[in-house]
Amino acid sequence: MMTANKTLLQLKYRDVVIAFATLKNIPLREALDVFYKSETYLEMREGLGDMHCRSDKYLAEELSRARP
Repeated sequence: MMTANKTLLQLKYRDVVIAFATLKNIPLREALDVFYKSETYLEMREGLGDMHCRSDKYLAEELSRARP
């Protein structure tokens, strides 16, 4: 398991939430709620599968697949 710098990880979360909100055309608050309840967030937080290394667009699309 690889761990990311906590500050950089927080910035990554922000960027993924913004990308997801844009992709789904939803408010940031809703996107944030979806993100923090997702498997994607848990995998990023735990450093599983190097999810935190993937692009913001890829991670937003992952969220979108999990929540149509």
